[in-house]
Amino acid sequence: MIRYYKSIDGRLCELENREAGTWISVINPTETEISELEEDLGIERDYVRAALDEEEPSRIEADDGVTLIVVDYPVADNSNSPDGTLQYATTPMSIIITSEHVVTVSAKENPIIDDIAKGVVKGVFPHFKTRFVFTILLRIAARYLQYLRQIDKLASFVESKLYKSMQNKGLLQLLGLEKSLVYFSTSLKSNETILNKLMRGRFLKLYEEDQDLLDDVIIEVQQAIEMTNIYTNIIKSTMDTTAGIISNNLNIVMKRMTTFT
Repeated sequence: MIRYYKSIDGRLCELENREAGTWISVINPTETEISELEEDLGIERDYVRAALDEEEPSRIEADDGVTLIVVDYPVADNSNSPDGTLQYATTPMSIIITSEHVVTVSAKENPIIDDIAKGVVKGVFPHFKTRFVFTILLRIAARYLQYLRQIDKLASFVESKLYKSMQNKGLLQLLGLEKSLVYFSTSLKSNETILNKLMRGRFLKLYEEDQDLLDDVIIEVQQAIEMTNIYTNIIKSTMDTTAGIISNNLNIVMKRMTTFT
């Protein structure tokens, strides 16, 4: 699916056809749509397909006036969870900058892109390409922080239940949250590397306002990395403590069984 957006009178509006200065949103494109983008915009096919591979690493590269940025954004889903608990992971998206357009590519519905397209994010001007790219990156960083706070609250809730009743369900939930934090940590560090490369101004020309926005993005990402590390240590400590309590309870039971015997 391909959609076109342009800022008109300060509002982001969807267009029927592509114009200069538009944002092109691509979600789960077909091979025909990929060919159209390749032929009409001169974008390499591999650039468009980069975000369609879940294992695609974060990177930035430029060739023939086209810049590709691949970053990971966080997702939350409970469809595959047997107990309905939210599961967190990361998935790649591509941002392609040409001489006239910014193209975003995602393999599936992207809540960050949806928010921008629906006008939830104010002050979006796709014709200011660098600023628009940094706005997307800032929304990604904000989404990481939002999900990290959710993970912290969920971990605290599971921890309080564990101390009342030691159940495998609670331990498995903590294990799932720890796994989510590993995904977040890896993706955030990769995104930070991309931001540091953008900071040098070699891939995108930075203006003063763009520089300030990029600084905000870097600060948000660094905060997310720090929060991820803190929450990971807390969950590990909780699981170690729980394991110790379970082991101690087991020893008490074995002693009683020995006495009865």
